[in-house]
Amino acid sequence: MELVDRFRYIMKLNQLSASAFADEIGVQRSSVSHVLSGRNKPSLEFIQKILKTYPKVDANWLINGTTKVEQSHTTGEIDFSEQKQETEQSTTLMDSKQEVVDHKEDTVVDKPSGRRVERIVIFYSDQTFETFQK
Repeated sequence: MELVDRFRYIMKLNQLSASAFADEIGVQRSSVSHVLSGRNKPSLEFIQKILKTYPKVDANWLINGTTKVEQSHTTGEIDFSEQKQETEQSTTLMDSKQEVVDHKEDTVVDKPSGRRVERIVIFYSDQTFETFQK
């Protein structure tokens, strides 16, 4: 299944047209149209908006198509139980990192330029990633 097919799958599960999907995730309707037609590749921001709008969608599945997806016939929700333990470990790691950050300043600032860190993205060798954002 291609990336565009996974977008269509999410749309089908949620019974959304392309324009309704665009409205749901907060992008221009033309953006969805161009991605679905193959004219444009989806941006990272486009994918992040999907993941934020549909938190039960596994990022690894959405991007790489490598997670086994099972649909509950009663609720229509996606079950990613195969990665549940890994996700719990990531959440625990993220929580422990947050505790360290909480004991420091609220915002990390690059002293010479005054720039502020807004987001940190960690890419893993298994082609997954985590985004940490305040």
